[in-house]
Amino acid sequence: MLRELHISNLAIITDVRIEFAAGLNCFTGATGAGKSLVLGALEVLLGQRSPAEMLRPGADEGRVSGLFEIADAMLVKELAHAADMDLDGAELLLTRRLYSSGRSSVSLNGNPITVSMLKNVAELLVDVHGQHDHQFLLKPSNQLDVLDDFGDLYPLRSQYHDIYEQLADACRRLEELASSNQFRKQQLDLYRFQADEIDKAELDPAEYPELQSRASVLHNLERLKRDAAASHQALYETDGSIVERLRGIIGILSESAELDAKLKGTAQAIREATIQLEEASFDLNRYLDHLDMDPGELAEIEDRLNTINRILGKYGDSVETIVAYRTEIGQKIADLQQDASDLGNLGSQIEPLTRKLRELGGKLTEARRKAAARLAPQIETQLSELGMEKARFTISFAAAVPTIPGIDLPASPSGADQVEFIIQTNPGQLAQPLRKIASGGEMSRIMLALKGILAQSDRVSVLVFDEIDSNVGGRLGSVIGLKLRDLGVHHQVLCITHLPQIACFADRHLTVRKTVSGKTTQAAVRIVDGEDRLQELAEMIGGAQITPTTLAQVQELLDAAGTTGNAGRRKRMITVAAVKQKKGK
Repeated sequence: MLRELHISNLAIITDVRIEFAAGLNCFTGATGAGKSLVLGALEVLLGQRSPAEMLRPGADEGRVSGLFEIADAMLVKELAHAADMDLDGAELLLTRRLYSSGRSSVSLNGNPITVSMLKNVAELLVDVHGQHDHQFLLKPSNQLDVLDDFGDLYPLRSQYHDIYEQLADACRRLEELASSNQFRKQQLDLYRFQADEIDKAELDPAEYPELQSRASVLHNLERLKRDAAASHQALYETDGSIVERLRGIIGILSESAELDAKLKGTAQAIREATIQLEEASFDLNRYLDHLDMDPGELAEIEDRLNTINRILGKYGDSVETIVAYRTEIGQKIADLQQDASDLGNLGSQIEPLTRKLRELGGKLTEARRKAAARLAPQIETQLSELGMEKARFTISFAAAVPTIPGIDLPASPSGADQVEFIIQTNPGQLAQPLRKIASGGEMSRIMLALKGILAQSDRVSVLVFDEIDSNVGGRLGSVIGLKLRDLGVHHQVLCITHLPQIACFADRHLTVRKTVSGKTTQAAVRIVDGEDRLQELAEMIGGAQITPTTLAQVQELLDAAGTTGNAGRRKRMITVAAVKQKKGK
């Protein structure tokens, strides 16, 4: 329920805080006092009305906030999903701010949300019935939901929906696979060829640099032999070789070191260098001994390098890249092979799923027609009691448009049916869809009749009625008031009315008054009870001049509305007497 509505700097409202009660809340007040502005502020909060030009002149910022109490845990989950956020607890604070720049912002429990999210949340919280509003019950898709709620058909509908989703998914997948079958075969052939070519190459990341190194040696063998032999001879073999000359130097320095000990270190360093050069010359000699070539080795190495380079040229710039690519196409081959298998499996699934969907759709249609046969006369009875004695209400059925590709079967996610509420308001008039009803008064009464029947199953907790008493007299007003109060047993009802016959049924009576001070106009909202309520109802009947007769009429209305028992009657009579004294009557 809506516990509190706070309006700040909106049109002629400076600052108003309205506390609502459970059950029926009625707004009354003179024409132009601002009753519709309160409803307009609520519509701004719910995203059903543009806030443009509603900001109070001279104000930089306006605000509308609504504090809701949510008792249904399932509704909390739906609201959280609609707002895409976690909601803790049973309270929900919805706020919309308006700025002089023309911009507006929305928040839920202090967290910003988009206007689209706001509308999704609002649709779950409040149903506003006004003359020109798009109502939840006016949408044919929602009318189908209403019928299913009334007939308790959601368990069967859920079974149907599950099979529908399975069949739709299978058909979609089959269509995708079938349409790409030739391309998929080509891709599979290509990937298999590539995998086979890479596999035959038997790539090893460590092999490639070794082959390149060996090929370089074999291509330059004669030069390597010549240079290595010349270096060996210069170091060790020829007369006056470097090693031989160093040995002579060592001998000279050793003798000199006997004369000057400072030369011992130098002699030792040259001795160690000579030993290293001797070892290097021995290594060169061994290198020359092994520097031979098998005539076929170079050809084999070049052939292997050609194979690897050809693979590198086609599939990557390194052996490691090609190995990774081979793993990738291996997975693609597996996926394509699975697709081919799925193509056959899906084909065998579709026929039994289609048969099951047709069976469940038929059961759902039959159950809906039975529910419609029960619902229509109940609505006609309600309309008759609401002053539309000649109205006729029917529910039309049409086959749903096929929505599953490749399946020529009337089917939608909600069943095999399209339904629409049809109303004939007066004899001789054309029966037409509910959404085409033009009269605000008729629309409100039709909505009231529907809500009265569907109240217990309706998930929207707050109902708002505007112009419910349009073109309605006092006798019918009492009937409407009684029905609104009964509707308040299962919902919180907000109603703007000009009829005391309706207002007397209110669990909370609120009055809207407009005051003018100089060039400033302000609207205020307050709860009226006791003497104030008697006076408000009396003014609604007879204007500003309240007479004993008027007060007696008010008392009769309240008694007829059942708002007093015997003890309450005595208390009410005392209050009536106090009002008489106050007015000097």
